Amino acid sequence: MSHYSDAELEALLADTESDQVERKRAWTGNAPSKGREAVCAFANDLPDHGTPGVLIVGANDDGSPSHTPIDDQLLQTLSDIKTDGKIVPPPTLTVQKRLLKGADRAVVTVWPADSPPVRYDGRIWIRLGPRRDLATAQDERILNEKRRCRDQPFDARPCGSATWKDLDLAWYRETYLPMAVAPEVLEANERSLEEQLASTRMILSPAEPTPTHLGVLTLCDHGRDFLPCAYVQFLKLAGTSLADEPVDAEEFEGRLVDVIRLVEEKLMSHNRTTVDFKSGANERRTQLYPLVALQQLFRNAMLYRTYEHTQAPIRVYWYADRLEIFSPGGPVGIVTAETFGLPGYTDYRNPNLAGFLRETGFAQRFGAGIASARRECSRNGNPLPEFKISNLAIAVTLRPAEEMIEEP
Repeated sequence: MSHYSDAELEALLADTESDQVERKRAWTGNAPSKGREAVCAFANDLPDHGTPGVLIVGANDDGSPSHTPIDDQLLQTLSDIKTDGKIVPPPTLTVQKRLLKGADRAVVTVWPADSPPVRYDGRIWIRLGPRRDLATAQDERILNEKRRCRDQPFDARPCGSATWKDLDLAWYRETYLPMAVAPEVLEANERSLEEQLASTRMILSPAEPTPTHLGVLTLCDHGRDFLPCAYVQFLKLAGTSLADEPVDAEEFEGRLVDVIRLVEEKLMSHNRTTVDFKSGANERRTQLYPLVALQQLFRNAMLYRTYEHTQAPIRVYWYADRLEIFSPGGPVGIVTAETFGLPGYTDYRNPNLAGFLRETGFAQRFGAGIASARRECSRNGNPLPEFKISNLAIAVTLRPAEEMIEEP
């Protein structure tokens, strides 16, 4: 990925008819919403430029400087566009402070998405010359076709042995679509079921309705028939090693949302809470493991695991002195062993799955799971999570709150 030069950005600033630039005087009022619409449209790249679009803050409509202060807070706020979960799949973008025509500007550079269509708050935005607009059914068909012609992430590729009959279409229509697509778009009812499935990346296209891996993982209750590693293995042991007696053991498979709910119910059933009435005026509750930390770390494992070249499930092993979550697949993209868990370093092995988890309420912000888990462990009196990172897998260990001792 390469950024535009100063000369190229200045040319875009001056070109009031360009469909590759959006100008904002400041990041106030309705600018954050309109700016996200522009980012969504640039990611969709309906004209098929194949080059980035830019959102420039600090520019009047004619490109002249508005002299809005470009400080760290503004740059951080603009960076949140990528991770706040309002645009799915998460867009590929960078944020820079650039000196253009003698004035500082904030420049958000947005690359075309590998898996269009991209939605902002359930709506697909596109560029029509210098303005934004909502995609029509025909626009969606074009975006779907563009996706088929590109090198796709694993979750957007076809799951060759599956057919659309393997998908739970009733759940898709009645539960998922209202969460993923804006109400007025659904009410317009201009799209066939096949077109809706393709637009949400559950099948390749209406003409070729082979389910994608995303479709199998999220809509198939027997996905393990097609992806043998698509399950979670839970084991609770009486002692501190695998040689000790099992207390509880279960395997979970099926639609992703069902697996997440069932595993988290299992974790809650084994998690103890103590109540301290004596240390202060108010009672103090302490969990063996903070629920939010368990949820964030387990959901991270579900999102970031690999399904390729492995038969390994996600493993959740609960020992008397610790809890371990093992996820197949090492760091991906810009995330390395050195940058793992650091603010600002987020990438996606399965970006469409990330979007699905956001739409169904299992992820609120992208890239915030580890920070949330660390915060909750500190609040609850637990040691911070311990990560072991290799090129093949990531394992995290949680230890009990310091004032609690696990009992089998």
